[in-house]
Amino acid sequence: MKITVIGRKCTPRDSFRERAEKRLKKVEKFFGAEAEAKITATVEKNEQIVEVTIYHDGMIFRSQERAVNMNDALDRCADSIVRQIRKNKTKVEKRLRSGAFDAYEAIDVFEPEDDYSVIRSKEITLKPQSVEEAILQMNLLDHQFYVFLDSTTEKICVVYARKDGGYGLIIPDVD
Repeated sequence: MKITVIGRKCTPRDSFRERAEKRLKKVEKFFGAEAEAKITATVEKNEQIVEVTIYHDGMIFRSQERAVNMNDALDRCADSIVRQIRKNKTKVEKRLRSGAFDAYEAIDVFEPEDDYSVIRSKEITLKPQSVEEAILQMNLLDHQFYVFLDSTTEKICVVYARKDGGYGLIIPDVD
């Protein structure tokens, strides 16, 4: 697995890089050597944030954890990604083609598969809005996300509330 470690507001030590490689060996057995992992370490006031993103055959697995110690956050991220794989075993198994089946045999207990049935369907009217108007509307509705037609790009976009208190914007890239 190709591992890239990036530091924001910090420079990760070699010991962190070694620990990251060791912890991601547990995850590598699911994907094989052709997967790519990107680890981003950030330092904020009293806590360290580690984000692990794994790319393999068009699938993306992502985990972000906060802790006082950067190594603890890394350990939690690796465990979280393994949990994601276990929880969605059958769905992931269909997508992962190389080496995944043998790795799943080694796992003793799997969580039951969730049922992805649609409970509710809702139609929305899209009117052109700016990003600021969409965020305001989302806050007025007290929602976590809001779908809107961006007045400048004329694309259907999504704004969402981030866990850190900020906002995110998803812009589709149609090739």
